[in-house]
Amino acid sequence: MEDTGIKLDCVASDILGASGRAMLDALVTGTTDPAVLADLAKGKLRQKLPALREALEGRFDHEHGIVVGAILAHIDFLDEQISLLSEAIEEQIRPFAAAVELLCTIPGVQRRTAEVIVAEVGDDMSVFPSAGQLASWAGLCPGNDESAGKRRSGRTRKGSRWLGIALTEAAQANTRSRDTYLSAQYRRLKPRRGHKRAIGAVRHSIIVACWHMLSTGEIYRDAGGDYFTRLDPDKQARRLVAQLERLGHVVTLQEAAA
Repeated sequence: MEDTGIKLDCVASDILGASGRAMLDALVTGTTDPAVLADLAKGKLRQKLPALREALEGRFDHEHGIVVGAILAHIDFLDEQISLLSEAIEEQIRPFAAAVELLCTIPGVQRRTAEVIVAEVGDDMSVFPSAGQLASWAGLCPGNDESAGKRRSGRTRKGSRWLGIALTEAAQANTRSRDTYLSAQYRRLKPRRGHKRAIGAVRHSIIVACWHMLSTGEIYRDAGGDYFTRLDPDKQARRLVAQLERLGHVVTLQEAAA
């Protein structure tokens, strides 16, 4: 599309969405009139018709149509294969549907993530005597290599690659939230331990929650985004006072009236 001079992606956020795909299909079949193409827009994108007409001005010729048509056909093929594989996964995971639905109650854990967790660790937690042992098996616990009083590497052991990816995605989803325990845990750890270790701690919390939930059959009960504030309100007050003092303010605290 860059070669044609058409800048559809500058106006439409998803050029493979319903509107974008209709325009691309029309281009492949030989329609190049910007006004006709822009009129294929649907929904909110119709509010941008003038910008669309300008963005669809270009040099889209027969050769471009062949290339774009081949790319779209390949995307359609991949979508079909994804659909077939998703149906096969659905069939295999059906006996574990209750466990999948249970894990989906954890913030950041979508259905596909829950399916990966169940596929990797199963739903029978009796094979892991404790949550810590599951976390260790999954490679989410720092090592403790100590001898003669000397501490060596504290790196985590390697666990399931697919489980690790799924848990990382779930942990990353919590960084975009502000009202859950997991998001509060991330924000609390990131300033002093960095993004990577904070994500690691959230991943550990998620796998521990999975063990408890699959062991008891209980849904996830979130402690709330203000958990750490409620846990130690005095510490939170000191932190905020120190922050204001660093900005040059003199702070005097007074108990609020009951």
